[in-house]
Amino acid sequence: MRETGRSTLAWVGLAARLVTGAVWIVAGGLKITEPTASINAVRAYQLLPSSVAEVVGIALPAVEVVVGLALVLGVFTRGAAVISALLFVAFIVGISSVWARGIEIDCGCFGGGGTKAGAASAYPWEIARDAALLAASLLVASLRRTRLALDSLLFVHRPEERATEGAVS
Repeated sequence: MRETGRSTLAWVGLAARLVTGAVWIVAGGLKITEPTASINAVRAYQLLPSSVAEVVGIALPAVEVVVGLALVLGVFTRGAAVISALLFVAFIVGISSVWARGIEIDCGCFGGGGTKAGAASAYPWEIARDAALLAASLLVASLRRTRLALDSLLFVHRPEERATEGAVS
């Protein structure tokens, strides 16, 4: 890849990392202080046994905040981006599932959750949003490094990586 292409990709990777990270921080931050609402949102999907839904509802906001912070700071970026992608796949499957079963719920993505009349009209937009964020997560995971990431300070490059990465570091 030419040097300008690598530089552009590094900046696009930074934007993808920051946007996705910010979404996770906001989503998790809005839910982390409301564990009961988060549990109810997970239960509304009717995909998990009640006891598992409770654990997921309690843990998910914290996971979202941690993944978001890792992405924004650029720490353990690849791992955070892979977890981000897996979460977006799970959310797309969950929303598609309730849509296919005719269940109308608020997705609970940014707090709230539970039964909501007329919610099915939002499902295509929610799936599209999550698909775009999934693509951003996969881009970040596929890049060796992005601009302004703490990974570049924490992890020493091997000489052969410096030669092949160019502007991506």
